[in-house]
Amino acid sequence: MIVWVGIPYVCLTLFVAGHIWRRRTGELTWTTRSTQLLERRLLRIGSPLFHLGLLAVIGGHVLGILVPEEATEALGVSEGLYHAVSVTAGTASGLAMTIGFAILLYRRLGVARVRRTTTRVDQATYALLALVIATGMWATIGVNLFGGGYDYRQTVGPWFRGLFLFDPDPTLMSGAPLIYQVHALGAMALYALWPFSRLVHAWSVPIAYLRRSPILYRRRAPIAAPVSPPKIEPRRIP
Repeated sequence: MIVWVGIPYVCLTLFVAGHIWRRRTGELTWTTRSTQLLERRLLRIGSPLFHLGLLAVIGGHVLGILVPEEATEALGVSEGLYHAVSVTAGTASGLAMTIGFAILLYRRLGVARVRRTTTRVDQATYALLALVIATGMWATIGVNLFGGGYDYRQTVGPWFRGLFLFDPDPTLMSGAPLIYQVHALGAMALYALWPFSRLVHAWSVPIAYLRRSPILYRRRAPIAAPVSPPKIEPRRIP
């Protein structure tokens, strides 16, 4: 009861209240603390792989957990078709995210100049990310691709949606395979840590740039010609 009802709401409260507190008290720290100037080659490879894979993974979670199974069936998507698409897309996007994360982790730990800028919060963030990614990949590949499969839309999905309806059923998660339970607990811990880490940069999308006036490098009004100072003629002293 406490694990699957109390802990999620504690983490959700920390997630929301922590962002509000961070924005009001630490606006200058609302940054990625970018280390691009310290190392660029690995960052140029790992960052796009990780972020693009992550966006695809988030999309899969929205479809698989937030959208009820009845809704996809009403659209003509059978369980078999959903399973095939979920495993294929989940494996591809998960591998891209995993490879990108591995490159970024190696860069963080292997490059001395980057390692010196790593804080304890960064270490905890990377550890939780590694846990969530590893358990998620095991659930996708080990259970659903090569294993017997598990229909998480019958248990994990209703439990997660129940949190937002203030009516979660803890028995749905307590009966799920251990790998799904660890994955969910790791994700909740990551949400609780999020406002206090550099992950807050995810909300700093430069939308204002789309409506900002272009930068002008010359004046709109013509500049009047400068007035020359009066010319002083030399005078010979008698």
